[in-house]
Amino acid sequence: MFNAPAPGLIFRRLAVASALTLIASCAEAPAQKPATAPLPQASQPAAKAATSPAQAPVVMPAISFDAWRDGFRRQALASGIDTATFDRAFAGITPDASVITADRSQPEFTRPVWEYLEGAISPYRVRKGQSLMAEHATTLAAIEQRFGVDREPLVAIWGMESSFGQFMGDKSVIRSLATLAYEGRRPEFAHAQLLAALQILQHGDIQPGGMLGSWAGAMGQTQFIPTTYNSHAVDFDGDGRRDIWNSAADALASAAHYLQASGWRKGQPAALQVQLPQGFDYAHADGDIRKSVGQWQATGVLLVGPQANGLSGESASLLLPAGYRGPAFLVLDNFRAILKYNNSSSYALAVSLLGERFDGGGQLIGSWPRDERPLSRSERVELQESLTAAGYDPGTPDGIIGANTRKAIRGYQQRLGWPADGFPTQKLLESLRQR
Repeated sequence: MFNAPAPGLIFRRLAVASALTLIASCAEAPAQKPATAPLPQASQPAAKAATSPAQAPVVMPAISFDAWRDGFRRQALASGIDTATFDRAFAGITPDASVITADRSQPEFTRPVWEYLEGAISPYRVRKGQSLMAEHATTLAAIEQRFGVDREPLVAIWGMESSFGQFMGDKSVIRSLATLAYEGRRPEFAHAQLLAALQILQHGDIQPGGMLGSWAGAMGQTQFIPTTYNSHAVDFDGDGRRDIWNSAADALASAAHYLQASGWRKGQPAALQVQLPQGFDYAHADGDIRKSVGQWQATGVLLVGPQANGLSGESASLLLPAGYRGPAFLVLDNFRAILKYNNSSSYALAVSLLGERFDGGGQLIGSWPRDERPLSRSERVELQESLTAAGYDPGTPDGIIGANTRKAIRGYQQRLGWPADGFPTQKLLESLRQR
């Protein structure tokens, strides 16, 4: 994970364009090993994925890897890395072609949010999380006492990031980051992470052979990137090392430390399921629009479940993860804290619901629009280009449905007299095509 950026945020953003492994759904054990933290709306479905023709051309570095390494070595030593640490870390290191392939790949197809959630909150994951909460009850109680972070969402993050420590990535972090710093799309960022990784080795928390992670450099049971590790990793088991690879106590406490710094509020939910009244203005489903829970209730929004008690003064935004046809949620400060860990509303919703499932809750009251086929990447790019042609400003046509694109969609939906939920659909794209 990360320091200024969220724990896995920047490299997860890079990984959004990569072919990530599907999360196991109802199997008794995870079917495959994820290369990085699971990303909502970014994993391939069962259908074959195609690489986008709009992919940027490959530009090879002007210097050899050896020349780049020697230059980086001088910079690392000048910044305080000792010679022995650097030479031990880089012994036998060569570029990893599979890292560059993952960095540059852009999957064409995506899974809908309901399939993502079904995998994230699989029966296996719920049972495994409940078992581990009992096994680590004493440690979790101590973490709650020290950091003020509830155990349920903490264990949910543990499950989401590495399937409770089972799948942490098997690539050399030094080799992956060196490859990205030498030949990747974001060399400056990778350079900073590589230097931070060397600092971790110099501190003695892990040996080079044990510093394994994803192709993007996310490490350990909580998938921290090196700068986040340096700022938030914790030695909670008292052995003198911050070991998020082999110590569940260290990994959980480190994640709790990060959530604490992100503004976690103990004892409060992250998301509340709600029912919306007839004639509701769906344009209010915007993360930038915040009202107190009481103010939402005054507009006719009905809170569902016991967690709603005593929250009338709390600031909340309305989330419609599948548009106006799907379930609705009010998301609070703890949801925003999870977003700092991974800036994806689907991920944050999965953490919230999985944590509730550990205590027997988290059942959805609404139904998903399962007849709605999500737009492919090419279709999302086409949608953005068409919105621009129609006089709206969705931003750069990159296939990412961000705040600007949702705002443009709302504008066009209002023009048509449709529910302005900002959600991209096949029907919306077809309307734009007919223009």
